[in-house]
Amino acid sequence: MSKLILTHEVSGLGSAGDVVDVKNGYARNYLVPHGYAVSWTRGGQKQVEQIKSARTSREHATIEEAQHIKTVLETNRVKIAAKVGAGGRLFGSVTTSDIAEAVAVAGFGVLDKRTIEINAPIKSTGDYEATVRLRDGISAMISLHVVADK
Repeated sequence: MSKLILTHEVSGLGSAGDVVDVKNGYARNYLVPHGYAVSWTRGGQKQVEQIKSARTSREHATIEEAQHIKTVLETNRVKIAAKVGAGGRLFGSVTTSDIAEAVAVAGFGVLDKRTIEINAPIKSTGDYEATVRLRDGISAMISLHVVADK
């Protein structure tokens, strides 16, 4: 088991600044190379405090603001235009960056791409859903409508 400090929120594991124990392979092959965690050291407590203070400054200021953004995202549909080939299949797929950009362009707010989760890869036109973690305990479902780019 490896003891790590999370630098980003990881679904099912914890939030930024949490100290977690994970299997060595998961730490070595996924968390550390992708920048989601760093090794825990004795001097790591100071680093944990810095990460937590940075996380709170980046989070939405109040719960009311997060609830408002949740309401706006859940009551509106986000349209994403993508390059399409034959049969409505996309060239590539829709990423969390594309979703965050589409939400910002639509005027629904600015989202961090790391807080968006897509259940399955979006590789064709149609309607999809994604989850956004706005704050601890507050998540919103975004309705996505993927259309052909003209």
